[in-house]
Amino acid sequence: MLLGLRRSTTHGDNSWQFPGGHLEYRETPEACAHREALEETGLDIEVTHRGGWTSDVFPEGRHYITVFVHARSETGTPERREPDKCLEWRWCRWDALPEPLFLPVRSLLGR
Repeated sequence: MLLGLRRSTTHGDNSWQFPGGHLEYRETPEACAHREALEETGLDIEVTHRGGWTSDVFPEGRHYITVFVHARSETGTPERREPDKCLEWRWCRWDALPEPLFLPVRSLLGR
C-alpha cells in the first residue's frame, strides 16, 4: 500500500496517511480517490471498491468522517506533487507500516 508522510499546519503533522482529501461538490468517494491520487502522486489509479469508514475527533477538536476505497495502479512511481503537504511517499506492506499513523488510518486498523 502507498503511504505518505503528512505535512500539515492543521492536524496530523508528521504522521503517515493514504493519498486522499476532501470531496468536491457532488463528487463520489471513488471519483475523489482517483482525482486526489493523481493530484498528489501522479498515479492514475483504478478504484476497485469501497472500503471501511471511520469517525475521528482530532485533539484540535476537528471531527472527520473518512471513507476509504481500495484501488490499484498497474504502473508508475509515486511523485511528490504537493511538497507543502507531503514529505515523501512510501510503498509499505500491511505487516510493516511506519509510525506514527494518521488518526483515521489507526482507527481503520483498530489501533
